[in-house]
Amino acid sequence: MAAVAIAATVWWMSSRQAAPSAASSVMVPLSVPSTAVAPAPAPASLSPAPPADSVPDRLTATLPEPAPSSADTPAALEDLIARVMPAVVTIQTPTSRGSGFFVAPDTLITNVHVVGTESTVTIRRSNGTTTTARVQATSPAFDIAVLKVADVISNQTIIPLGATASVRIGEEVIAIGTPLGFLQNTVSRGIVSGLRDIGGATLVQTDAAINPGNSGGPLLNRSGAVIGIIKSGYVGSDGLAFAVAIDHARAVLAGRGDPSGATPGSTEYQALSPAVAAPSDQRRLDATRAYEEAIGQLARRADDLDGQWKSFVAQCYQGRIVGTFDRPWFALWDPRAMLGAVASSCTPYFDDLRRRATDIQHAVTAVDEVARAADIYPGTRRDVLRKYRLDYWTK
Repeated sequence: MAAVAIAATVWWMSSRQAAPSAASSVMVPLSVPSTAVAPAPAPASLSPAPPADSVPDRLTATLPEPAPSSADTPAALEDLIARVMPAVVTIQTPTSRGSGFFVAPDTLITNVHVVGTESTVTIRRSNGTTTTARVQATSPAFDIAVLKVADVISNQTIIPLGATASVRIGEEVIAIGTPLGFLQNTVSRGIVSGLRDIGGATLVQTDAAINPGNSGGPLLNRSGAVIGIIKSGYVGSDGLAFAVAIDHARAVLAGRGDPSGATPGSTEYQALSPAVAAPSDQRRLDATRAYEEAIGQLARRADDLDGQWKSFVAQCYQGRIVGTFDRPWFALWDPRAMLGAVASSCTPYFDDLRRRATDIQHAVTAVDEVARAADIYPGTRRDVLRKYRLDYWTK
């Protein structure tokens, strides 16, 4: 309905004036846009995450010791899962959901593509309680984000860190996470299918059942140690998924940034945008698309007016125009800008330009108001208007 309203607004505003002149498989991330569950609280801030080298030295003091090799006698599978389950959480942002896990009572690990550009996220524990967590450090090259939880539980279950040195091809592994963004505490198992060195990153390949929403969750060996952070899988190819080796997380936790050899944009296994949305999020996305389309139409009219204004100034205006504007005819709204005079023979031409400019102003204002009522985020609206250089009236 919001999209229809935005489109109708542009049509109505346009009708009031004269027309202006002249299947291959693809890798996907395993986070999902927010699905049909109770919406997460809005983040406290949209500022970018701090760089990885901002992690304080004291963070290393909380790191668990390396876990025993998977060659040790494993516990019964159900006992192992019961033991680690409280350490696995759902990560919620306004636009996506993924998984994460505790490696210290106040520290979680997930994927960068799960938290996106958020500086604060909501975590939902396995018992259903929620709290917030701050993005402490990120490693885009390895798709690893470190979070610091707001409400620390002293007896919080944590998962020990393993090492790829002990991983054997064919050994059994367990994946825990929130597939599809709402099936929290889902467990699947498989084997290590291979170890891949891609773009400077070590990836653990597995045939465990992995779905959108598992991103950021742990891939565990049979000793209950995490050997990888689930990252991506192939659409249409069951049994083909990848986890970033936990060894890379040790470097991020210790405050070391991305190495020069790691190139996040060069790997064929790079995660792409998720594609599952909740009804409320889908309505907002639809309205956002309609809003940008509407502003784009108005921008085309504004582009035509740019050319007409240039001709007017060259042929009919005598004097200076003071100031710098994204579009030169924005000077019409600054009483101090136009210090010269309009040639008397061009007055009808000037009046027509001013009318067309005012029509665009009213249309932009009306469309933006419909978008605001459709709950399109203010930052999104601002960015769209800036993109098309039509934010003069909303600054």
